[in-house]
This record gives sequence, structure tokens and C-alpha cells, in this order.
Amino acid sequence: MESLTGHFLISTPQMPDPRFQEQVIYLCAHNEEGAMGLVINNPNPEITLLDVLHGSNLAIPEGPLPPVYMGGPVELDAGFILHSTEAPDRYSLEVKPGVYLSRDSRLLEDISLGQGPKSFLFMLGYAGWGAGQLEGELVDNSWLTVPADLEVLFHTPDEQKWKKAAQKFGVDISIFGDIIGYA
Repeated sequence: MESLTGHFLISTPQMPDPRFQEQVIYLCAHNEEGAMGLVINNPNPEITLLDVLHGSNLAIPEGPLPPVYMGGPVELDAGFILHSTEAPDRYSLEVKPGVYLSRDSRLLEDISLGQGPKSFLFMLGYAGWGAGQLEGELVDNSWLTVPADLEVLFHTPDEQKWKKAAQKFGVDISIFGDIIGYA
């Protein structure tokens, strides 16, 4: 299978795992060894970016702060920053043109000082799949895959991302299961 790195995984109504219902995952890595991605539309109600910055003894930037997202059920104490390229990318790895991933606390410090990227998502945890596991879930119609869209990724309200990610490609995800067939 061709790599799905830089694509969205959009859970379908057939998703059996309740943790992923109506979720959109940005795939940061996908190869023969497995896959890793971050849920982009599941804000964590229990922790804020203010809490994270205070806990790290970092400055608090002016203006409203974005939410902290639950990036997935694996390593819930691990922080990830998915961001655009407006800021220097010296602490980050390019996932696809225009999108970078970092786990470096220096990028969080840049953000706290107002010197970080304008568009970013801060996540705790990630979603991961072993070799062949994601492919099996795709065969079971648990996920729809589409190329990621930066507008959906960084500028769409969380409650709209699930439907908008699919709508960009002409799919009404809420009725997706009704149109799937097998030949």
C-alpha cells in the first residue's frame, strides 16, 4: 500500500472503537512497520495550554490560547506540536510540505514567547498501529482516507472538522456506511 503520511483518517459510522467515533486523525507516519497519527478534533476538557505553560514555567502569550488536544490513547503524557511553517522549523520534522511535527520543548517555549508558528495544535498522546493493523481497519471500512487539507487542519472549528474533512472531497461522512458496497 502507498504511504498515507500526510493524509486524514476520518472515522466512518462503522468505527467499532468508541474512542475514535467522529474523529479525524492526521497521519504523521505510515510505512510497512505501522502508522502514527494525531487526533485533531478532540480537545481535552481537563487540561489547558495555560496549564501546560504554567507547569513548564514558561511565559504566557497575549490573547486566547488554543485547546490541548487528546492526540490519541498511546503515551498520554507525551506532548506533540503539529504546526505550519511560519516559524523556523529547527526543532521539527517535516511531515508533508506545510506541516511539521515536533516534540521539542523549545518550540513550546517559542510559542510562549509569541515567536512560534501562528498555526499549531498541541496534543497529548498519539494514535498508533502495528504493521498491517491500519490496513485491516481500512478494509473493515472503519476509516475513510483523504489527503489532508491545511484549512481543516488548522482553521476549522473542532466540532466541524469531521464533516468538513470529508466534504472537501465530496463525501457526506454521516451517510458513508449507507453507500459502501462490495463487489
